[in-house]
Amino acid sequence: MEKFKKSWDFHGRTITVENGEIAKQAGGSVMVRYNDTVVLSTATASNQAKDTDFFPLTVLYQEKMYAAGKIPGGFLRREGRPSEHATLTARLIDRPIRPLFAEGFRNEVQVVNTVFSCDPDCSSEMTSIFGSSLALCVSDIPFNGPVAGVQVARVDGEYVINPSVEESERADLHLTVAGTKAAINMVEAGAKEVSEEDMLTALQIGHDAIKELCAIEEEVIAACAKEKMEVVLYEIDPTVKAYVDEHGADRIREAVSIKGKLERYGKIDEIIAEMEEGVGALEWADDAARTKAVKQAHEYGVEVEAGEVRRLISEEKIRPDGRALDELRPLDSQVDLLPRAHGSAMFTRGETQVMSITTLGPLSDAQIIDDLTTETEKRFMHQYNFPPFSVGEVGRMGSPGRREIGHGALGERALAQVLPDEDEFPYAIRTCAEVLESNGSSSQASICAGTMSLMAAGVPIKAMVAGVAMGLITVGDTYSILTDIQGMEDHYGDMDFKVAGTRNGITALQMDIKVTGISQEIMREALAQAHKGRMEILDNMETAISEPRPEVSKYAPKMDMMMIPVDKIRVVIGKGGEQIDKIIEECNDVKIDIEDDGRCIIYHTDRESINKAKQIIEDLIREAKVGDVYDATVSEVRDSFAFVTLFAGTDALLHVSEIAWERVENIRDVLHVGDTVKVKVINIDDAGKVKVSARECIEKPEGWQEPKKQNRSGNRNGAPRRNSSFRDKEQADSGNVERRVFRKKESE
Repeated sequence: MEKFKKSWDFHGRTITVENGEIAKQAGGSVMVRYNDTVVLSTATASNQAKDTDFFPLTVLYQEKMYAAGKIPGGFLRREGRPSEHATLTARLIDRPIRPLFAEGFRNEVQVVNTVFSCDPDCSSEMTSIFGSSLALCVSDIPFNGPVAGVQVARVDGEYVINPSVEESERADLHLTVAGTKAAINMVEAGAKEVSEEDMLTALQIGHDAIKELCAIEEEVIAACAKEKMEVVLYEIDPTVKAYVDEHGADRIREAVSIKGKLERYGKIDEIIAEMEEGVGALEWADDAARTKAVKQAHEYGVEVEAGEVRRLISEEKIRPDGRALDELRPLDSQVDLLPRAHGSAMFTRGETQVMSITTLGPLSDAQIIDDLTTETEKRFMHQYNFPPFSVGEVGRMGSPGRREIGHGALGERALAQVLPDEDEFPYAIRTCAEVLESNGSSSQASICAGTMSLMAAGVPIKAMVAGVAMGLITVGDTYSILTDIQGMEDHYGDMDFKVAGTRNGITALQMDIKVTGISQEIMREALAQAHKGRMEILDNMETAISEPRPEVSKYAPKMDMMMIPVDKIRVVIGKGGEQIDKIIEECNDVKIDIEDDGRCIIYHTDRESINKAKQIIEDLIREAKVGDVYDATVSEVRDSFAFVTLFAGTDALLHVSEIAWERVENIRDVLHVGDTVKVKVINIDDAGKVKVSARECIEKPEGWQEPKKQNRSGNRNGAPRRNSSFRDKEQADSGNVERRVFRKKESE
């Protein structure tokens, strides 16, 4: 195989594609370099079709921590289960690729993207979509590509393709869009309440860039593509079709119009089971053929059901539950269902019901991120759980799957846009969406419930967010857009277009389609219809709670924030954490977060414990200033001076001459250890030694005059001073120095 290598300029960065040297045994492989980002994309297919009723496609995105110069965390220090970011990226690649395989293709396909080098400013995610499409296109696997994806951000009013990290931080719109040259087929977006028109503009700009990437791919395909393998597309046996058409198809079509979900599904399942039994009683060559025919009877029964759903909507404009195309299901909103939770709410839309629970914690409870992104922690977490009982089934329960992670990420993106910033509300926030009942649009119901739960918890969000899922049925050149799709319409429709936002604009968008692409006209109409539905949902939510609670729950941690001089952080923490551990113990196990910039946040459910901890910390970081007055405590008395404690960690020298305006003959007659004396700071030298005066806090006697000062070489009469006086002064100075050093060591 001849090596291929070529580079192109793409919006100020360089894309280089290599083929024919690396991973040559894969069905198709390309090494894609996007500036310093390097991704190996491979695609391999099985030679034989699988006996399944679905297309067995697996897309992987492997984050190698060495790509970002990191060693993996954890005990093993090696990559383990995919991070949440890797899982979401794999889904991002899968969604635009899957619709481009032929109906009935059943060969198992595995697409693997390995990130070898990661430049944060050159998206490895978009590189992987590009590489996955190319690997499939140059392979022997039948694939109706190419497809590509880009990120679009709006920075200072300007739209930017594949923004840098710095640009992304300043953007008010983040869009990931993928598609072919002809149309868009996948959208993922988060935005700070942008209008539908602005979102459409971003989509158009993104699609223009996608066309450029597809043109690059076509060059590579022309030079490197292998001959495609011969495959036999899966088809249902005509005998099975004829039996179901004669004995059960009409009854299935009638059952589609039953309004109740469980009743409708139950009746359809009953009829299909009859068809399976009837087909199984026919003459077949062997048991294997009989088993396959019974399985196909089930598949064809579902196909008849899908055809009737699509016919009713497209021709008669009738939905399975009798609603108009733009009509919402009945809505219900409630808050405060759980007495001990910091915030709780439940949102019901038809047969879809979600309860959301909000928990507040200190910033130290933020989620630690260990992946290839520049993000190291996440303060807000929105998690989505979908137990099998919510759809009346028995199934596996355990760690979240790709679908749950994806739905959680969508809700998180929608709600994050309206959260207060960390300085305004220094809490870690977790909303947990528990799907209690589901018949479509549960991810959007989790956004509605999450909004109310946050408000009930006292989180000062900027605006209420609601979400609605839109659907699409296309037949020939005609199409029907559906508002608030239920499970059957989602499963048998051509589009799942989720739109979340406030009254002012869109905060999140997600679109997946089963056709090759949709036009700008359809997206514009879907967004307008979604806006109408969103307003109705917000109206209903406001009947339960219209604004955030002014205070957090009594069971939630209260907080107070203060600033510590950076050079005093070590004083508060103490050697080996001894000091801060002591504060925590003395103050009923308060939680204390200290940031590198000196921001100190104290959390506890009891306000008095917070105030006590704050006072201790304030005493530790206080610095005496000339002119300050303190009620000091006498800690040591010597012949001509005393040490007094101004506050924790700070002592000062009170000389006998500064005790009173009149002469004090014996300091021990006036001061005793433990006495409280009001003093004023009169001097702080360069070494930080503090001198105070008690007499400055006492009214000066009438007619008082400053006594004459002694000569440095003798007494008032000029006679030499006794040697003991020099020794006394030397001893005093020496004692002062020793005391300061000892106290400083204690404070450290």
